[in-house]
Amino acid sequence: MARSLSGLLALILGANGIAMLFAGLWWYGQVPGVTATGPYNPHFVRDIGAAYLATAAALAGFAARPRQAWPALVPAALFLTLHSAIHVFDAVCGTKPFADTVRDFAGVHLPTLITLGLALAAGRQDRKETTHAQGLA
Repeated sequence: MARSLSGLLALILGANGIAMLFAGLWWYGQVPGVTATGPYNPHFVRDIGAAYLATAAALAGFAARPRQAWPALVPAALFLTLHSAIHVFDAVCGTKPFADTVRDFAGVHLPTLITLGLALAAGRQDRKETTHAQGLA
């Protein structure tokens, strides 16, 4: 289940990153709420697109080889958590905090929660296996 979820999320976030890198202006006009953040800045959109591609690569690696690639989920979850925190901060400072948070839930907060959950669960599993292996030695 975790591998499938990670693979699906890798595809979605990867497609988002590719759109941001290669069709940034189109992406800027299509994603709800983005135009309210200020004028289109192609460099900024591409920078964030690169971060999304790196996050997607970590998730894809975990989907393919969870035991070896789970540590890559940590910086991926960190990026997504910080990105979500910025969205929460902006929502709280805005005029429609609840509406903005609801709007951002599926595209920003849910991927964060999933990736954070995957990273924490994989880390716990790795610690458990390491402790067990050390006990056998």
